[in-house]
Amino acid sequence: MAYCNSIKLEKGMYNVGGKSFTEVLEELDPSENYKGSPLDGLDAYQRQLKRFDIKVSGPGCDTVEKFFSAADSAVLFPEFLARAIKQGIKASDVLSSIVAATTKIDGVDYRSITSSIEESESTYVTEGGSIRSVNVTKNPALVSLKKHGRLLSSSYEALRFQNLDVIAVILKQIGMDIANEQLSDALTELLGSESTAATEIKATYSGSPEAPALSYSHLLQLWKGLNPYKLNVMLASSAAINDILSLSEMRDAVAGLDFQGTGNVVTPMGAKLILCESVAANKIVGLDKDFALQMIQSGDIVVEYDKVIDKQLERAGITMTTGFSRIFKDAVKVLNYSISS
Repeated sequence: MAYCNSIKLEKGMYNVGGKSFTEVLEELDPSENYKGSPLDGLDAYQRQLKRFDIKVSGPGCDTVEKFFSAADSAVLFPEFLARAIKQGIKASDVLSSIVAATTKIDGVDYRSITSSIEESESTYVTEGGSIRSVNVTKNPALVSLKKHGRLLSSSYEALRFQNLDVIAVILKQIGMDIANEQLSDALTELLGSESTAATEIKATYSGSPEAPALSYSHLLQLWKGLNPYKLNVMLASSAAINDILSLSEMRDAVAGLDFQGTGNVVTPMGAKLILCESVAANKIVGLDKDFALQMIQSGDIVVEYDKVIDKQLERAGITMTTGFSRIFKDAVKVLNYSISS
């Protein structure tokens, strides 16, 4: 008998500091012990689903009631909710395209760091000369972490006979909403405020005021303005994306085939173009995704497991707490192309 079939599941497994439910299970039942077996390729949580014969998708998908057929299997339900929400976050994933580093913490307070390079007239070290210093210091202000989430308002009686794959669709939508709210937080940090505002590049015009607001030369100004960083991501509203796609330089066969075949938009400079309606219609945020932004995540997705396991779902909270901090201010620039001549 596989060891996974003898594990005693309990609520306290959700309350181990710094560890997710699956990580606790993996410590008790390591996946490496199943190499070459019929259970190879499943993680510890998936083996528990197998143990209780719970099918969460596909033909023969079970209903919510199947989780509650035994006290032990009921403990698995909050993790099902969390995983479905994560799928929704991944489906709407933009953060992985703009975040250079992700830091996970257990608390709600975090102080990020910044660095500055000592000025020097020389680009090399002369004999007997000093080496330029890279000074790393703590930022004076704490990173503001925000909690995003939803209340699952229902009852066990309302859900018990619903297929798990249908419930998963609803949860995925919750995940997508959370991801979009996090993107808005990330944009706020990238743009900064007053004293920390990202540098704005104002488009220059060589033609008449009646000429198209955005030109290819304006994108080149943004590309050049980020130097020595690389322009590999652009965040823009649907209106600005329409202006970009209307450029003649975007009408070549390769760009057209990629957009029509995959839906992925690539700009003439090779940067990834991402839709973000929080950006003003007349602006484009350009950044180097490898140097611009740090994401701080406090814990994982939190489901009020006590209520869920005890079938008290009337108002069960599902939350995720994150914050953002710019690493290098100059790795972000904003193109404003509404300036009149």
